[in-house]
Amino acid sequence: MKKRNKLMMLTLSMMLLIPLLTACGGEAKQNEQERVLRIGVLYGGGDEQYIRQEYTDIFEYMNGNISIEIVPAVDTSEYRYSDSAERGKRPDPTEEMRKQLTGANPVDVVILDRDSFQQFVRDGQLKQLDPLIQKDGFDTTDIIPSVMDTIKIIGDGNIYGLTPTFTSNALYYNKTLFKEAGVDLPTDNMTWDEAFELARRVANGEGKDRTYGFSFNQYRRGGNAFYNVANYAAPLQLRKYDDKAEKMTINTPQWEKVYDTIAKLSQDNIMPGRKDEDNGGSYGEGRYSPLDNDLFLSGKAAMILSYYSYTSDLFDANKNAGKIKNFQMPEWDVVTIPHHPEAPGISSGMRFDSIMAINTQAQNPDDAWKFVQFINGEDWAKIRSRSTYELVTRKSFIKPKEGMNYNIQSFYAMKPAPSNPVEDKLNREYRNLWMIDNSVYELFEKRIEGKLTTADMLKQWETKGNQLLPMIKKNDDEAVQKAVYGD
Repeated sequence: MKKRNKLMMLTLSMMLLIPLLTACGGEAKQNEQERVLRIGVLYGGGDEQYIRQEYTDIFEYMNGNISIEIVPAVDTSEYRYSDSAERGKRPDPTEEMRKQLTGANPVDVVILDRDSFQQFVRDGQLKQLDPLIQKDGFDTTDIIPSVMDTIKIIGDGNIYGLTPTFTSNALYYNKTLFKEAGVDLPTDNMTWDEAFELARRVANGEGKDRTYGFSFNQYRRGGNAFYNVANYAAPLQLRKYDDKAEKMTINTPQWEKVYDTIAKLSQDNIMPGRKDEDNGGSYGEGRYSPLDNDLFLSGKAAMILSYYSYTSDLFDANKNAGKIKNFQMPEWDVVTIPHHPEAPGISSGMRFDSIMAINTQAQNPDDAWKFVQFINGEDWAKIRSRSTYELVTRKSFIKPKEGMNYNIQSFYAMKPAPSNPVEDKLNREYRNLWMIDNSVYELFEKRIEGKLTTADMLKQWETKGNQLLPMIKKNDDEAVQKAVYGD
């Protein structure tokens, strides 16, 4: 009887315990259930593969119960199978992304460029991250100030997104050429006028022996002066047309100064122009040489603007210098990109195109923050810091490439030029606005040749642009092409 009572009590206890164990086990199982994190990107096709390789594969590996779904706003692979008429009607990726944020099955995370990020912050479609950062003690003090300042300016002092990487340019200079010319070396924080004065002093030689003082890039056959004006002028926030794209605003003293400065540099052979693209012939004396199209490594330009990725070209050239006939690796370094006195400390060369933000309507906000936090954290930055094309935004992991010594701070000391939301919107809405620049190309060449003054060039451009704008606003491709290039 005693044994029987004990058995009954044990059975009763087990009956009471089983629901508790089942409940606990169920809760644990639920926490381990696979969850889907939907990440919206502006473009599909090749970009989707890039996103997986760069960001999501490692996150999925470390979080086995989270499955990533990439949702492109625009699938560019479709264009490959479209006729020319359909390709001309490409959707606006920002507007398509808006549908992904607000639709029946909204994405959780978005990876945006700066322009679209700014648009969605303004529209209140992105979640403020400050409370999450404070709650989890997520360290942002190591992120370079120029990036965080820009993020906060866009968010009116608040943080709505974080970017793990950025691209930036700097002024590369050939120490050897400067020392040979007896000219002071470039320094950080120069104005454009100071940099151009150095360029005039260090330039020398004639014809094929000419050494230019400056180039907007390293390419012998890519240095057309006109198309580099945009980078030079960007920090000044000048406009070529009004807010409705109905009237040209190019004929001003400010624009005249900009174009006159660049035209004179090309006219005086301080920087290469179209007529100089083949200056110097073949570095390899008639044979192919990897230096043929590189103004800097071939010693044809004392200073160039280029992105951080160019340090990899210099590294490779130094490593293989013995294989290149008559080549001696120049001594070089970098300083900050020059600035305008009207916009001190502002550079047109810094970009961040992978800003990560959380949708206010996210279905999985917890995993969304987990993803944003990881990709913008120290562990990911440590792995990614070995990249040869971009820099991570965490200062602690920004170091010169192994075996090299250069002023790497110059790549992030400046602040990026502010974007113009109105102009960005116009460019998305009217796909041929870029043809405004093409319409003046030949006029600018005439200015360099001395056949036109800068003032006359701008007057003619104003007239031509005012004729083009109505066609551009109608998205009349054929009429625009005919107006710019003729029959």
